[in-house]
Amino acid sequence: MVVLLGAVLLAVFILPNVWAKWVLKRHTRGRDDYPGTGAELADHLLRRLGIDGVKVERSEQGDHYDPEARRVRLSPDVHDGRSLTAVTVAAHEVSHAIQHHQGYPPLLARSRLIGMAQKAEKLGAVLMMAAPFLFLLTRVPGGLAVVVAMAVISFGTAALVHLVTLPVEFDASFNRALPLLKEYVPPYDMPGARHVLTACAFTYVAASLAGVMNLGRWLVILRR
Repeated sequence: MVVLLGAVLLAVFILPNVWAKWVLKRHTRGRDDYPGTGAELADHLLRRLGIDGVKVERSEQGDHYDPEARRVRLSPDVHDGRSLTAVTVAAHEVSHAIQHHQGYPPLLARSRLIGMAQKAEKLGAVLMMAAPFLFLLTRVPGGLAVVVAMAVISFGTAALVHLVTLPVEFDASFNRALPLLKEYVPPYDMPGARHVLTACAFTYVAASLAGVMNLGRWLVILRR
């Protein structure tokens, strides 16, 4: 049973990322019938939708939208690519800029939580490493449990970020990016675009499950 459970967990956490990479690569073939690159589509959409102050940049840190800097950052393959993957990913990241422009509550909540989670995770890691030493020094009954509980709260914040991320990503992909792409991508390519967005969405589902299970692991430790 332990081996079976381990295999299931491995499949849940690893396979979505492997599948996403395979799907993205499958649709990276250059397309001469596409009028522009991912960056050009992103820039066009921002101008067309009247989203001022947001710039499109090439990034080595992966595709993402930075709400603080108001930048749509695209990896080189997406930024310069003229492929279904490039334009689909670009439309997805622009959709986050649209969410920000419209004040989409889950995106705003995630932005606030991310800053808290980064600090909380660091605090949690320090507390877990320091817990045995603090207990030996203080000898306070239940002191170790208190420290572990504080660490669990910090990891719980990270898990909450992952959970809040799901509606943000699904809304950007299926409620915003897909309708936009229908105006720029040939009809016969739309199933592929949906395929790309679905594969990427599953990576966020896997990350959320990992965050929840990590929290659960610490809760078990605390209970003991």
